[in-house]
Amino acid sequence: MSSSFGLTPELVRYLAQVNPPEHPALARCREETSRLPMARMQISAEQGAFMQTIVRMLNAKRAFEIGVFTGYSSTATALTMKELHPVGAKLLACDISEEWTTKARDYWREAQVDDLIELVLAPASETLDARVAAGEGGQYDLGFIDADKTGYDVYYERGLQLLRKGGAMLFDNMLWSGRVADPADTTPDTSALRALAHKAKADPRVHAAMTNIGDGVLICVKK
Repeated sequence: MSSSFGLTPELVRYLAQVNPPEHPALARCREETSRLPMARMQISAEQGAFMQTIVRMLNAKRAFEIGVFTGYSSTATALTMKELHPVGAKLLACDISEEWTTKARDYWREAQVDDLIELVLAPASETLDARVAAGEGGQYDLGFIDADKTGYDVYYERGLQLLRKGGAMLFDNMLWSGRVADPADTTPDTSALRALAHKAKADPRVHAAMTNIGDGVLICVKK
C-alpha cells in the first residue's frame, strides 16, 4: 500500500480514519495497484485527499496531469471537479503507457468521470506544446506532474504557460525518498529534482513551497 514518506503504519491508519472516506473506485484502484510490481508509483490515499482539497480551494474546472499510471490521482481530481462543476469540467491526462492507462480508464468509468477526462498517449512535452499553440495558455486552474523526473523542467515551463494567474502546479516525488538530501547522489533524476526545487524558490513568476506530503510535493502558484 502506498503511503507518505516517513509515516509509520499507525499514522497511515490514523489518517485513513480522520480523512474523508475514499470513493469506491479510488479504494479499488489503490488496493489493486498495491499488488502490482510498480505499486510505488501510485500516490497515497492521504495525498489524494490533499489534492481534492486543492481542487476545492482553486474551484478548479480545468486541469492537466502528466503521468497517469493506473489513475488514482486523476480519478480523485476529476471526482471533485465534477462535484464542483457538473457541466464543463475537463481534465487533460498525458501519458505514454497504454498498459497502465487502460487500467485507469476502468476506474474512471466506475467513478463516472470518464466523460470529463481526455487521455492523450504521447510525450507530454509534445501534448503541452500543442495545447499552447492551440491558444489554451492561461486557461488551466491546476496541474499535477508525476512523470519522468528529468522532464520536470520542461513540464514546469509549459505548465506555467497553461496556468491562469492564481492557478497551481503540484510536482510529485520532490523528496525522492530522501535522496535529494544526499550530496553524493548526482544521478540525473535526483539532480533534476534538486534543480527544480531551487529554480521554483527563486522564480519571480510563482509562489513556491515544498511539503512532505506523499514523497514530497512542490506547490507552485502562478503570480
